Amino acid sequence: MFMGTPDFAVPILAALLDAGHRVDAVYSQPPRPAGRGQREQLSPVQEFAAARGLPVRTPKTLRTPEAQAEFAALAADLAVVAAYGLILPKAVLEAPRRGCLNVHASLLPRWRGAAPIQRAILAGDTETGVTIMQMDEGLDTGSMLLRRALPITSATDAAMLHDALADLGARLIVEAVAGLEAGGLVATPQPAEGVTYAAKLAKDEARLDWSRPAVQLERAVRAFTPWPGAWFEQGGERFKVLAATVVDGVAASGSPGTILDDRLSVACGEAALRLDKLQRAGKAPLDAAQFLRGYPLPPGLRLDLPCRATD
Repeated sequence: MFMGTPDFAVPILAALLDAGHRVDAVYSQPPRPAGRGQREQLSPVQEFAAARGLPVRTPKTLRTPEAQAEFAALAADLAVVAAYGLILPKAVLEAPRRGCLNVHASLLPRWRGAAPIQRAILAGDTETGVTIMQMDEGLDTGSMLLRRALPITSATDAAMLHDALADLGARLIVEAVAGLEAGGLVATPQPAEGVTYAAKLAKDEARLDWSRPAVQLERAVRAFTPWPGAWFEQGGERFKVLAATVVDGVAASGSPGTILDDRLSVACGEAALRLDKLQRAGKAPLDAAQFLRGYPLPPGLRLDLPCRATD
């Protein structure tokens, strides 16, 4: 059976089907209200599974005896889990004959947890990858079966990395299941050293604080693309920054937040950040030159700084 919810999991389910594996049931999180009309929206995995004619189950929890009995009654050989979003109790983990495999978007034990893609970019990591893990009751603590790396470059944003890791995960899970069937996979315990945790993203994290170094803000722009989007406020209006560049050799001659030139280079705590693409609420994205024609931000203007608890 397959257990997953967001877009990341769809290529992984598709790869298992294309490899000829029989998927008797798909588990996904329940439909949720979305959009202006707050209509219930199926998860990407549920939509894909339904289009393929697969039975889909959407329990709110797997902790009840009824949900666990229903799960066990499927008598599955294996469960594959990819960004499902619900905790799997011990009874669920032990129900499939060969257990549960997780497709995790990091090189474990680095970035266990909810947001490994974004945290890797924010931290300035030069590589990440996918780990196929035999699940246990811990938070991404199970033994590793396969592990494959991908580079993170200065041009990599979270959207690009998400898609690349989903494709890698799709290839790797097919390899892992084949290896499991052939008896050729060796489970390796995760090392005790190098453990980090990828906390869930919060919208407020994406606000650009000009008092921080420009290199950190540039990573934030890439890490928070597409969601929630790096942003700043000016004159009571919120602006998203969709692309930015650390400006080498530019002296931050003003206080943090000061616009230094007509290319929207902004002084930061260290160095400066050039805002290359911006978006006003409800408007189309624009490059800096187009943006400035409709919303002047002259050199010398100081952009608003976030309020601090100690202010």
